[in-house]
Amino acid sequence: MACMGSSLLITLREGLEISLVLAIILGYLAKSGRTGYFHRIWLGSGLAVLVCTLTGIAFHVAVGEFEGKSEQFIEGTLAFSAVAVLTWMIFWMRSHARGIKADLQDKLSSAIDRSQWALVAVAFVAVAREGFETVLFLVGAENQGTSGAQVVIGGLIGLAVAAVLGLLIYRGGRHIDLGKFFAWTGGLLLLFAAGLFAKGVHEFREFLEIESSAIAKPVWEITSGPLAEGHDVHNFLNGLFGWSPSPERIRVVAYFAYLIPIGWLYLRDMVSGVRGASKDKSTAAPSSPVRA
Repeated sequence: MACMGSSLLITLREGLEISLVLAIILGYLAKSGRTGYFHRIWLGSGLAVLVCTLTGIAFHVAVGEFEGKSEQFIEGTLAFSAVAVLTWMIFWMRSHARGIKADLQDKLSSAIDRSQWALVAVAFVAVAREGFETVLFLVGAENQGTSGAQVVIGGLIGLAVAAVLGLLIYRGGRHIDLGKFFAWTGGLLLLFAAGLFAKGVHEFREFLEIESSAIAKPVWEITSGPLAEGHDVHNFLNGLFGWSPSPERIRVVAYFAYLIPIGWLYLRDMVSGVRGASKDKSTAAPSSPVRA
């Protein structure tokens, strides 16, 4: 179970974003007396899930058929692609989380005015965007040492938890601190992205056959104990953070070359957001101590 951690975290985070979007859409339709349109939303969401699932299977089959240099090149490229999308997604969510509800409601209102089928397109695009990101991240998680079955099981658990949280958001989202959830999971996903970035560098080093001791010599070598290959602790840390019991120098340098600057930007934005929220609360003048 330990080595399912990366896929569980990915689908939990991405699944909650999907649940949040669907909760906003369904809540808006319910409040505007358009519950009869719910089936359009579920149709668009179902089509998106189907397309993303087929895409994921195609990725898995295609990558599994390559060996040697082709496999190294493809795995390295997938790792870098996943890092780029994952990093963008984390920062985008932090900067747009507050305005996502108003933006979605504007799109829904416009879609309803045009055609009921436009609602299918809105739901499809909203779910498919997160779904394609999830596919890319799960392929990266499997390539980091977790088997396909473990990725699927961990992913399904993450989606199940996200679905429950989505239902809670729909029925009483005011009581769930999504800001803290996304902040903490964002930090964990940055560690996951750093491991993927280091993995990509490792794959391209092997692809280019760079064996210089200054680059390829292991920084440390652990052959026994819980951190050694084959142990559950090793599998968990490998799948979630890219841990290796014998990482070459360039891999360790790549890990921190990504984590330090990106982590600093993330923490800076987090602190700025907290200060901004506190300032907004302190400067807001209450109209009355008694609420109707």
